[in-house]
Amino acid sequence: MADLHPDNPYAKERFPDSQKSVEFPEDVKKRFEYILTRYPTKEAALLPTLHLVQETWGWISPEAVHYVGGLLDLSPATVFGVVSFYDMYDQKPVGKYRLRVCTNLSCMVSNAYDIYEHLCDRLQVQPHETTKDGRFTVLEVECLGSCGTAPVVQINNDYHENMNVERMDALLEKLK
Repeated sequence: MADLHPDNPYAKERFPDSQKSVEFPEDVKKRFEYILTRYPTKEAALLPTLHLVQETWGWISPEAVHYVGGLLDLSPATVFGVVSFYDMYDQKPVGKYRLRVCTNLSCMVSNAYDIYEHLCDRLQVQPHETTKDGRFTVLEVECLGSCGTAPVVQINNDYHENMNVERMDALLEKLK
């Protein structure tokens, strides 16, 4: 029984190099400290801190979960619970461009799946995979809150509304 790992997928014991840790660079530490001044408690600063982590390292690694927990006096389980709840946080490395295609009802009936399937075919990836050159990750997301301008594709932090396959191809050309 002593050899069993806990059920927490981010428990340090699950990683061969469990002593590995991360730390914000000095300029990012200053941004983190500013974030803390804007919230009444450390816990309230969790979401913006996770955004800062993702902006800094491109994804939220298990080591980053532990680091953020230490910064905010939260358990890794609490931090991981938030990371795993929201699809805006990446739990594995992703491409330079994250192509998030909304497939909720409004987008679905406006042919979002045509765009999604076209992206996978054109970029030669399976859903939720990254291209071999590391430039693009294609993701299906539940709702981007832009039902009136469906279908919508989010590329990193920018929304592209009233999309179709032709517009998507034109955007991809600009990103290459």
